[in-house]
Amino acid sequence: MSLQRGMAALQLEMPGEVPRTEYSAHNYHWDLVQKVTGIEVNEQSDEAIKRRATEAFVRAWDYDIVWHVMRLDDVFGRYRTRMGHASFAASNADFDAEQSCSFKDEDAVLDFDPREALERPAHTQLVDMFNRDYENSCRRFPDTVNMTGTYITLISGLIDLLGWDMLLATAGYDLDEFGALANRYAEWMMQYMRALADCKSPIIMLHDDIVWTDGPFMNPDWYRKYIFPNLKRYIDVLKGAGKTVLFTSDGNFTTFLEDVVRAGADGFVMEPCTDMEHAARRYGKSHVIVGNADTRILLQGNRAAITAEVQRCMDIGKPCPGFIMAVGNHIPANTPVDSALYYNQEYLRLRLR
Repeated sequence: MSLQRGMAALQLEMPGEVPRTEYSAHNYHWDLVQKVTGIEVNEQSDEAIKRRATEAFVRAWDYDIVWHVMRLDDVFGRYRTRMGHASFAASNADFDAEQSCSFKDEDAVLDFDPREALERPAHTQLVDMFNRDYENSCRRFPDTVNMTGTYITLISGLIDLLGWDMLLATAGYDLDEFGALANRYAEWMMQYMRALADCKSPIIMLHDDIVWTDGPFMNPDWYRKYIFPNLKRYIDVLKGAGKTVLFTSDGNFTTFLEDVVRAGADGFVMEPCTDMEHAARRYGKSHVIVGNADTRILLQGNRAAITAEVQRCMDIGKPCPGFIMAVGNHIPANTPVDSALYYNQEYLRLRLR
């Protein structure tokens, strides 16, 4: 059973078959979903049809874990910066050209105190919110491991608040004062960690885009002074409540794998940029490793290359008891359906240990 395989991996019990997850194929790549499930569905379909098709796809592709967090970006209200959004959905429905920043200059950013300006809901309200989110996932995907978590964990939250331009300008203006802002944000964010600690989900996903494709976008010493101590405080609260904590970052966070481990995370979710071989060599016996087939190889559609990429991941991951297979950074809607189907075929062929 998928639930059993997924839980075995999370508990480092090395299931006989490598479990899998995917991040958005089931709710964005509607051509693939229709091909796999036989349900006529597309971006314009009724939400009830989309839900039914998504649930059928997750069963058909035998997910063991459904990766999930709550974005929570609406909690920033008028302070949230609009950066626009490139097209990800097939119909360009998610394209957004609007751009605006709520902060006039760097001094305004450094004067900002999230603890005073942003919402502080009642603890019970936040616990109920996370419980509803987790229970909804369990109803939809009863045969998989489900979870809840946060997207705006720390740096991702500052990106949503400030936008990239203002974030980088402020960091360049006064890096230590920007670190002080990060500390204030983390204090405000702790209310969500305490609620996650008290919610029903045994698995908590913390998503934080701490790096770019090439790695850190600020001096690593700054992260170690202002980011990872706060991440450790978050995780201490969650682990104190008995949660399994997984950490996700886009980009290449190979530089920070040891820092994430020291902060207390039980595992990592990695894009292809992060060195999974290094992660497996250092932490493969003690931590969950999720990833990290290169989505660009599926986009190119070369079957021999797809086989080689799945084989690469399996060769690295199979000796690791908590390895979970996934295509790093999604199977987007422009991925050829035949490539995605062939990837799934090769995963099923190679997943037996």
